[in-house]
Amino acid sequence: MVNFAQMKKNRKKSISALSDELNKMSNKKGGDDRFWQPTVDKVGNGSAIIRFLPAPANEEVPFERLWSHFFKGPGGSAYYENSRTTIDESDPVADLNSKLWNSGREADKDVARDQKRKLHFFSNIYVIKDPGNPDNEGKVFLFKYGKKIFDKINDLMNPEFEDETAVNPFDLWEGANFRMKIRQVEGYRNYDKSDFSEPCALSDSDSEMEEIWNTAYSLKELVSPDKFKSYEELEAKLNRVLGSAPVIQRTVLDEVDDDQVEEAPKATRTKPAAKQAADEDDDEDVDIAALLKRMEGSD
Repeated sequence: MVNFAQMKKNRKKSISALSDELNKMSNKKGGDDRFWQPTVDKVGNGSAIIRFLPAPANEEVPFERLWSHFFKGPGGSAYYENSRTTIDESDPVADLNSKLWNSGREADKDVARDQKRKLHFFSNIYVIKDPGNPDNEGKVFLFKYGKKIFDKINDLMNPEFEDETAVNPFDLWEGANFRMKIRQVEGYRNYDKSDFSEPCALSDSDSEMEEIWNTAYSLKELVSPDKFKSYEELEAKLNRVLGSAPVIQRTVLDEVDDDQVEEAPKATRTKPAAKQAADEDDDEDVDIAALLKRMEGSD
């Protein structure tokens, strides 16, 4: 049993232990052990090597995308919910943003920009190297990532120059390992230095690769309609966060697509460059059709 004098003597060590524990908690996978997150140190830097896996059995695409909204209302309450636009259905924030965008007031457009949806992707990955958590190595996980990483995938599959060879990173035999390098830049996580290695097979053994592939998780299940709250539930929460009476009508005149809000110029805004870069990690759309076409041609 530790007495008061011992507690006083060891209090600095206790702070160090507490800091280590908080760091471990920050790297946990949100309670779902199917998901992997890269481990970062106390200053937010880290590295790992992973391999993106093909579409799981009975599914056609090796990734799914998810739109979500995250912003705070006037009173500081947060709205953090998945957007029903992911499943091509009406969403209260999208409807409100449409109304704000068409009001004719620049201030309303600024609010719509602050409330715009953010883009995330899900894929199955095989962890090759995880220095911060070696127990993850040699295992299959789900991985949630943003547009910055997806752009690197897209660039690899659709090279800009004629002398570059297109590579499908989701291919087990001719794909490429992803060398993740994470830096903390002005308070935000940055993946700019991450890249793909030279193409190689994930393993010399087809049977081993088949075993890995067979352990992949369903991606469609992550964005099935039952994973989204109803329009009414989201509308009620939005009104609570905004602290006002209902502000949304299902039918919005001169409706604008939410993508137009996302592509709006930000020249009048005062976000630091690093914050804008962090937002761009997952805010904007990508050319999914071109990527799928490239994948079909890689067989």
